[in-house]
Amino acid sequence: MADQYAQIREDNRPIEIPAIRWDEPPEGPVVVLLDQTRLPAEEVELVCTDASTLVEAIRSLAVRGAPLLGIAGAYGVALAAARGFDVDGAAASLASARPTAVNLSYGVRRAQEAHLAVLRAGGGQEQAAAAALAAARVLHQEDAEASGRMAVHGLALLDELLPGGSHRILTHCNTGALVSGGEGTAFAVALAAHRVGRLRRLWVDETRPLLQGARLTSYEAARAGMAYTLLTDNAAGSLFSAGEVDAVLIGADRIAADGSVANKVGSYPLAVLAKYHHVPFIVVAPLTTVDPGTPNGASIEVEQRAGHEVTEITAPLVPVAGVEAGGGIPVAPLGTQAYNPAFDVTPPELVTAIVTEEGVVSPVTAEALAELCDRSRQVTI
Repeated sequence: MADQYAQIREDNRPIEIPAIRWDEPPEGPVVVLLDQTRLPAEEVELVCTDASTLVEAIRSLAVRGAPLLGIAGAYGVALAAARGFDVDGAAASLASARPTAVNLSYGVRRAQEAHLAVLRAGGGQEQAAAAALAAARVLHQEDAEASGRMAVHGLALLDELLPGGSHRILTHCNTGALVSGGEGTAFAVALAAHRVGRLRRLWVDETRPLLQGARLTSYEAARAGMAYTLLTDNAAGSLFSAGEVDAVLIGADRIAADGSVANKVGSYPLAVLAKYHHVPFIVVAPLTTVDPGTPNGASIEVEQRAGHEVTEITAPLVPVAGVEAGGGIPVAPLGTQAYNPAFDVTPPELVTAIVTEEGVVSPVTAEALAELCDRSRQVTI
């Protein structure tokens, strides 16, 4: 089986414009992001010269997706160190920018600890800054490699659950190269199926209210030449009832110790539909997304976002009907209150499998998840 999927490992290529990169122009080091708020209309890079700019980019979703947020957090600490700013203050701001995605605080902590280790050993600020940057770069590379291994494990699982190929996969939000150092999590599995000729159709939930599926997953699927169809989130039920979905693949922003999965809001209803229709519901995420310190789904802090994301639609980048480019077009009466959680939580009993770079957990239990994490730590050590 290893030989059968070798091609996928070798073909783990990111998009042409990376979602994040470190650069060192004459004016000083910067973190450069592909501004995801401007996709698919424009591929524009956003230059962050300090941690506060990066924090705002994280909150505005110019950079997003759990694995990529971890990388961004690590680079943000390295940026503060390289420019002589308050590293601990920058780390605290970055780690709290989005509370649900555990990868963000993980990446921040990893670069911060590398920086502090050098200082404790008697090294200077320049050496400590170099250590923080090295830690960020290692994390970036590790995530790219994890992406390739998740694609291999995920495709093998699909072929086991759905023999015969010709998979029809439903996905939610965006889980491709825009959220990863490599080609992503759940999307990378679908892309692997496409490359070996076993993807019949990728069903793309639009993912309201910010349309990450419509804007970003469709963008990536089109660039990859995949057969894909966009649907409104509330049309998913009709797809299931018509027998048009073979599997659901999603990512995760945090996986609790018991296997509960926090992901983009709208994921939990898909899990309920999949359970009723006997369709595999598969979560694909690196082990950095597993948080042993969060015991269960009820303990996951779910980010609540601004109501205007629901009551307004963001205008295109060119002015229309007198509305400022990028401004909000009201779709609800003035003063309407909105409920806008960024994520929901799926309990482990609704999850068929969790695919990680170190293997697959199925059935999903606290014991199986802990065993996989322990085994991974032993291999790393």
